[in-house]
Amino acid sequence: MIRHRILARFTKQGDLRQIGHQDLARCVERLLRRADIKLSMSEGFHPRPRLSFPLALSVGVAATDEIVEFDIAEDLTLDQLRAKLAANEMPGLQFTSIEAIPEGQKRANVESVELHMPLPAERRTAAQASIAAFMAQDKVLVAREGRRAPVDVRGDVLALEVDDTGLRLTLAIHPEGSARAREVLAELGLADLEHEGYFLTRTAVRLHSEAPARPALPKKPPLPSTLLRKHRA
Repeated sequence: MIRHRILARFTKQGDLRQIGHQDLARCVERLLRRADIKLSMSEGFHPRPRLSFPLALSVGVAATDEIVEFDIAEDLTLDQLRAKLAANEMPGLQFTSIEAIPEGQKRANVESVELHMPLPAERRTAAQASIAAFMAQDKVLVAREGRRAPVDVRGDVLALEVDDTGLRLTLAIHPEGSARAREVLAELGLADLEHEGYFLTRTAVRLHSEAPARPALPKKPPLPSTLLRKHRA
């Protein structure tokens, strides 16, 4: 049985920003079917396309770098697959990269994400002061619905700054749960901006498999022949 695993990156912008994760998954599945791509199906009484998203995106958050993995049940080159997808893209959902997943490699595991939010000029000075106070703390505990104990959101914030374009935030991602961007915004006093037309955009998703390889250890130079003879003696 033919089965090729594909990892694709795409955008979620415009009106698509307002749909939930399940609706986004249905959009992607319909796009693949409309592109006449033969999908590999799961086994059992109710087979489903082998389609997965490493990290769901919240309603109202846009993305210029979203990831989906899917399996195809036909032999297509990456160029053929790109052409089929490009011909069936919809407004706000465009594929930016497509790659084959090597056989035996585990499913994508997200290491960190980067997000951006525009800031009005009159809020930037106060935001910088709030960021300095936030980053100076060892822990920032917030109450989360459905959790008895408060959650520390400070430990997952890898980078937080304001530049000429707005707020930039990098969050570490853990399988057991991570800080949420909106929780960080609330701690900075910026949660109200979403009601004023400003919104978050996920700009980068970094996978564990993309971590830079450790540098190779330098090889020891060979022993001079005189020392080698002494060592053998």
